[in-house]
Amino acid sequence: MSDNKFIIGSEEWCAFPALGVPAIKARVDSGARTSSIHAVNIRPFKREGEPWVSFELHPIQNSRKIILKCESKVVDRRSVKSSNGESEKRYVIASVIQLGGHAWEVELTLTNRDSMGYRMLLGREAMSNKTLVDPSESFCLGDQNDLEVEALYGVKTAKKSGLKIGLLASNPDLYSNQRIIEAGEQRGHEMVFLNISQCYLKLDASSPEVHYRGGTVLNDVDAVIPRIRPSMTFYGCALTRHFESLNIEALNTSDAITRSRDKLFSLQLLQKNNLDIPTSGFANSPVDTKDLIDMVGGAPLIVKLLEGTQGKGVVLAETTKAAESVINAFKSLRVNLLVQEFIKEAQGKDLRCFVIDGKVVASIERTAAPGEFRANIHMGGSASIVSVSAAERQLAIKAAKTMGLRVAGVDIIRSSRGPLLLEINSSPGLEGIESATGIDIAGAMIESIEKKLGWKAEE
Repeated sequence: MSDNKFIIGSEEWCAFPALGVPAIKARVDSGARTSSIHAVNIRPFKREGEPWVSFELHPIQNSRKIILKCESKVVDRRSVKSSNGESEKRYVIASVIQLGGHAWEVELTLTNRDSMGYRMLLGREAMSNKTLVDPSESFCLGDQNDLEVEALYGVKTAKKSGLKIGLLASNPDLYSNQRIIEAGEQRGHEMVFLNISQCYLKLDASSPEVHYRGGTVLNDVDAVIPRIRPSMTFYGCALTRHFESLNIEALNTSDAITRSRDKLFSLQLLQKNNLDIPTSGFANSPVDTKDLIDMVGGAPLIVKLLEGTQGKGVVLAETTKAAESVINAFKSLRVNLLVQEFIKEAQGKDLRCFVIDGKVVASIERTAAPGEFRANIHMGGSASIVSVSAAERQLAIKAAKTMGLRVAGVDIIRSSRGPLLLEINSSPGLEGIESATGIDIAGAMIESIEKKLGWKAEE
């Protein structure tokens, strides 16, 4: 063994002093050529004529308590093939890495590693002539627990003297759910993740109860935040309704969620309240297909499954023949669908306004991926900050109020005849809008519960 090489394991704690990173857990991978570090909101700029990049870094895996705002000179921009085989063009920066008592400069590509197991990957170029890897070992240079790492970043654990809030959802690993849990804990509340499918109800006139797996009674929570996936709408709303019957505050009520989830009913409510929507049609019989197409102005047109979500179950029919085929095919499957006019001038863009307690707290413009007409982030769309007009702001607020939602993601499309309401979401995602705007929306949701219950933090 060469004297100037030291042994590292399959995972190690690293530091990057120039980036303000005292500790980040890295996956050591000699099979990967380049090293990468987790970065979001990556924005290039010029400094004294040189290319630089700013970005945000969440250094602790599965946590967004810490947000580091970093800047670095760009040394390259190159295509990198990820582990799933997809090629991505990334900015490359150089920074000094500290591993144990050793330090040297390495190149890092910037990419979003939220879906990866580690916020950093240490590749073989960075290790060349410096280390030997023992894949059977971990943390050869020392391990650190969560509290020790948080202390390095100056994170203080909030005293839990607040409310007990249950988050009703299905996946604890989703960005939105993690952010809500973290936001509540940072404000001193006891946050409890409640998997909807593992809750069950006791219906009894004198002692109704909500139970959780193993028989734990949940009647002691002060409030619940329903984040119900579409496939769990019936059961999730029944569960939320039961909490409400126990006088437990629900951020969005079961009635409001039920209204918003029924796309046809919600459009009828919006129309009844004189809110502008795209011309839409609904029919049961295939005999009416031609008139249904003419009703919305002919092709091209949009066909939507009433049970679809996140852009799924939405089809663009570009010709009358294609529209007839799609509509009749869906009807043969006995599914409910809407036919809706296609707003060509929107050019694959829409607005997402996030409404909390009758105010638009954040808004973004979503742009569809190339070759795609749906602007949903889950369908590969991108998000950018946008300034909405007074009319668009009022339209979003009125839409949320019509549905009875205290928290809503309101989707608006800009047409030649003014803004039109597309959809109101009772469980809007936070990642795209928080990343684009930098606004603490999860914290605003918790604050809404505090105000409703009249809770104030201890001085």
